[in-house]
Amino acid sequence: MAGLHLQEGQAMQRLRWQVIFPFLFSWLCHSVSGHIRYSINEELRKGSIVGNIAKDLQLDVKDLTRRKLQIMSDVSDKYFSINIDNGNLYIADRIDRETLCGAAADCVLTFDVLLENPLNVFNINIDVNDINDNPPIFIHNTLTLDMSESTSPGRRFLLQKAEDVDVGVNSVISYRLSTNQYFILGEKVSTDGSVFPELILEKPLDRETQDKHELILTASDGGNPVQTGTALINIIVTDINDNSPVFTQDVYKVRVRENIPVNSTILQVSASDEDEGVNGQITYSFSTTANNILQSFIINSKNGEIRTKGTLDYEMTKYYDISVQAKDGGGLAANAKVLIEITDENDNSPEVSITSSSDLIPEDSAPGTLVALIRVRDRDSAENGEVQCIIQGDLPFEIFSSGSNIYKIVTKSSLDREIITSYNITIQASDKGSPEMTSRKLIRLDVSDVNDNVPVFEKLTYTAFIPENNVPGASIYNFQARDMDIEDNAKITYSIISTSNEEDLLSSYISMNPVTGVIYAQRSFDYEKQKEFRIQIIARDNGSPSLNSSTTLRICIVDQNDNSPVILYPSPEADSSTFEMVPWTSEPGSLVSKVVAVDADSGHNAWLSYFLQSSEASLFTIDQHTGEIRTSRVFQEKDIMKHGIVVLVRDNGNPSRSASVTINMVIAGHFHQVLPELSNQSIKEESQSNLQFYLVIALALISFLFMVTVIIAVVSKYKESKSSTSFGSMSTSLYPPVDPRFMSQFSNGTLPLPYSYDVFVTLDPSEREFAFLKPQHNVPVESLIDADDSGMEISISMIVVISEIQVYGKGVSNNRLCYGKK
Repeated sequence: MAGLHLQEGQAMQRLRWQVIFPFLFSWLCHSVSGHIRYSINEELRKGSIVGNIAKDLQLDVKDLTRRKLQIMSDVSDKYFSINIDNGNLYIADRIDRETLCGAAADCVLTFDVLLENPLNVFNINIDVNDINDNPPIFIHNTLTLDMSESTSPGRRFLLQKAEDVDVGVNSVISYRLSTNQYFILGEKVSTDGSVFPELILEKPLDRETQDKHELILTASDGGNPVQTGTALINIIVTDINDNSPVFTQDVYKVRVRENIPVNSTILQVSASDEDEGVNGQITYSFSTTANNILQSFIINSKNGEIRTKGTLDYEMTKYYDISVQAKDGGGLAANAKVLIEITDENDNSPEVSITSSSDLIPEDSAPGTLVALIRVRDRDSAENGEVQCIIQGDLPFEIFSSGSNIYKIVTKSSLDREIITSYNITIQASDKGSPEMTSRKLIRLDVSDVNDNVPVFEKLTYTAFIPENNVPGASIYNFQARDMDIEDNAKITYSIISTSNEEDLLSSYISMNPVTGVIYAQRSFDYEKQKEFRIQIIARDNGSPSLNSSTTLRICIVDQNDNSPVILYPSPEADSSTFEMVPWTSEPGSLVSKVVAVDADSGHNAWLSYFLQSSEASLFTIDQHTGEIRTSRVFQEKDIMKHGIVVLVRDNGNPSRSASVTINMVIAGHFHQVLPELSNQSIKEESQSNLQFYLVIALALISFLFMVTVIIAVVSKYKESKSSTSFGSMSTSLYPPVDPRFMSQFSNGTLPLPYSYDVFVTLDPSEREFAFLKPQHNVPVESLIDADDSGMEISISMIVVISEIQVYGKGVSNNRLCYGKK
């Protein structure tokens, strides 16, 4: 009865805590807003519905997934599961009430349901009702009693009781005895309320008549349907054994600390029997089938000493209720109860579990942003189970309790991924036991990037020097901007900014790879056309919103020596009949001509030097820098009249380029001295130029020329016979002297006038062109002709006035005489 009152007291105490704790919990934690109690039978099939939490808590089923509905429990979560699609609470595993709660009157499974955004914790209590799923069981299937034949009728023999692990009505056991003529069944109620069956002798035994009796003892519980268990009672009729063992006390109580060493003695029970001999020898044993008792304790059958067999754990079992039997040699037995209370030791470190956490947080998260939700539990009790949590190190996070051993970790300051990319948050949980026990939990938190850094160039202005005549398509510069962000926020795209009027010009000269930042030349640059470009480069990241910065690139085209000098004067296109006349009386150092040249290049590549490249360098000199040609000495009679001076113009590039021009110099005292030289040269040049043509048609024209020659000869003889005029010697002076004052009006200081020229008609019949100089006065042609038998040579002399000179195809400019063909 005392044990029963103790169980009822403990049950009432648990009931009071179950009523008071939700009230205290809701007062301490503002997040908790609900309390639900369900009642189910044990041994329900897996998948059975307990209830609809969403409906009972008045929650919207659509929000369950977003709010991460979950069960928070160390034990109950393996027996129950929640379907977040409909809010139903299901049986997840077989529930055996006897395994969970033993013989306790009330079996309640308690767990919390957690919702996030906003945080809510709901307490769920599930009463597990007992069903009659366990039959009564006798400790021993066979019970042997030695009964003296002298036993008087009415004598009671205490039998072993049956145990039924069910509770309530299902555990109420009744006994019945198989039909016989000697014994009936009775009951004995102990001081703790336990009922034991008793065998009552109804009539005297006669060993000589029957020395052995076999009876069947049946135990039935009060369930529906009824469960039964049986034991065989063997009664051996012996001599007198009329005293049963008696314990020194009906109930033994002891308090033992957990983690006591194995094989430690915790209690010794004692019973006495007034009989002597075999009838007085007592054997002790545990009168129970509970595995947790048999695995934890062992009793010495001879002296009743109870020792620990296994490790005791307060967190597993807080107390033990053991029935001990003392049996004498005659088969009589007595029972006593041993109550062992286990005291708590601080042998469990706090357990930190992460209920909800994010392993990635944006760097622009505001202070107070939730990082993780953790649950801390210490299996010890009292102060040994009170836990405090802190975050180790100086981190921009803080932790505070949110009630029911739930803690929040939030940011307490802003984050910067470019400074710290990730954090290792170490949570230290310590209890208040002695000695203190501590555990740690590490949470790794990566900081995700936001686009908060602008691409940066190293310089505001870049300068690139590119030689002209570069290969089209070659890279000329490479831009690299830095962005401290990562991934897409650090992917930079480059582009060229240009105004509308410059866009076509820039696109035709340069292009840019938007990914690598490499600038390519679209075509070869020409320093002489474009000496410098200024372009603006913009670097834009791929973030959202996109950030950009710009810089300026100055492309300077470096001149290359790609242009040869160009001679402007004298023109290189002039033919060989062009001459410069140098007066015979020129003094040494007299300026006779000047070569003018230019170079499209610049710098050293455009510095020009002039050189004479002919043997006439002894008569003439040229200024290396100005190109002025001067006489080097006084001309002599032995000097030839015509000189071809080759002037080489060279620039200062590397390698250098050059151009040359030939100046024909004619040294003469009078202009008429120049004409024969010019005529001979013209004839020679024309003859040489037509030589190939004559060779080709020579055979075709031989016959024709022969006939023409015969005809001309005949005609000439005929005219000679008809002529009545005789030609005498003719004066070479056909014109009167010219007034020097008149001459000075036409003279440029180089060629004195008048000059006498001899013009010869070529003997080659194909060369019929000659320069006809118009005289100032009319002269009969007949007077200019002198013919004889030996040839057809005609000599003509004339005085030419410069103002009247007409040359077909050419003219006179300055001191240059041009002689050409009509």
